[in-house]
Amino acid sequence: MAGAMDDWLGELIAAYDVPGAAVAYLHQGEMHESAAGVLNRRTGAQVTPDSLFQIGSVTKVWTATQLALLAEQGALTLDTPVAELLPGFRVGDPEVTGTVTVRHLLSHTSGIDGDLFLDTGRGDDCLERYVAACADLAQNHPLGATQSYCNAGFVIAGRVVEHLTGTVWDQALREQIIEPLGLTHTWTLPEDVLRFGAAVGHVDGEPSSVWGLMRSCGPAGLITARPADVVAFGRAHLEGGLLKDPRALWEPQVAIPNPHTLGTHWGIGWILDEWDGQRVVSHGGNTIGQSSMLWMLPGTGTIVCAVANGGHSAAFFHHLATELFRELDGVAVPPVLGPTEQPVEVDAARYAGVYERVGSRMTVTVRDGGLRLLMEVTGALAGLQEPAELDLLPVDDVTFVGRLQDDPQWLSAVFYELADGSPYVHMGVRATPKIA
Repeated sequence: MAGAMDDWLGELIAAYDVPGAAVAYLHQGEMHESAAGVLNRRTGAQVTPDSLFQIGSVTKVWTATQLALLAEQGALTLDTPVAELLPGFRVGDPEVTGTVTVRHLLSHTSGIDGDLFLDTGRGDDCLERYVAACADLAQNHPLGATQSYCNAGFVIAGRVVEHLTGTVWDQALREQIIEPLGLTHTWTLPEDVLRFGAAVGHVDGEPSSVWGLMRSCGPAGLITARPADVVAFGRAHLEGGLLKDPRALWEPQVAIPNPHTLGTHWGIGWILDEWDGQRVVSHGGNTIGQSSMLWMLPGTGTIVCAVANGGHSAAFFHHLATELFRELDGVAVPPVLGPTEQPVEVDAARYAGVYERVGSRMTVTVRDGGLRLLMEVTGALAGLQEPAELDLLPVDDVTFVGRLQDDPQWLSAVFYELADGSPYVHMGVRATPKIA
């Protein structure tokens, strides 16, 4: 398959309207790289294996690794309260301010309402200023009560790195991970990325007018890299080379209420799952029109990183993983959860209402006995994405699936309650409380 990889990748991106993509994978100790398509549909610049793509939230595993390295050096433990590491740290809830730990941040269980995209400038104090602004963040859910994806938590974690190392997060990342692994095509600042061939994100098929997120989001999602460098990072976790015990980061910390999106559990930074009896350690990322996936199968030693700059990237990644892992390891990737063959009768009306958290509002209404979902992006990124609607079809009493217009990939939503009876919907690895 390796010899025909470029042709196959070209066919795959055409099928999913992806402008350009690159893949690197480690199999039986050998690295393989492939690329297809364009970095920018406006310029026609070709993607190469050395092209840099924004890997988005895969960055979070790098930030978790930084803190794990500092923990091995005795600078903290994962159960150290953040307030003991960051003088003056505050969030909206005084009790959470004093008790939230590094483990809570890295496992997305802090409950801090997490999609705060706040531009605090390009200066080296951007993380410090961002964390100061977190003083007003309310709780999305009680501390430790469930799992909800929290970008803000990882910016706070990055600020902990700064405080303990005495340098900015970008430089600490270089000193702790990038340079020790000899990575030459991994950067965080656009002025460095510009020295390489870099992808431009595409939204609705056209190059985005905004290239990347604000610098303050660095520890949550600003690494830009070639896939081979990301695979090398994964290899250090699989085979050693950074941490004394990298597998400790794979220990399940919390079950994901909606296990149908990326995995069944969250570890320390990593997402955990099982395919065909094989353990899967992974993470994905999305920025403005760019996406990435990193998968590792410890049982086979195979590591795959794929990146894309637009189109139906989720469906593209799933198709790629399905074919590639079957070819390489004989492993069957589970299909994406879709509708049942026979209609399922549920009391859908009890889920109607408004669900809201920082950055997102979801309005669920009853329609023809089923549910209709209106998704609206709010806050700093509202202007970059139009509201979207989709019908939700029941799979069981609490699980529904739906598809956006013209998107081949099914999305899943799980309605559930916390121990205190508070209603939530879990979608896109985020818990969103019902407010009306």
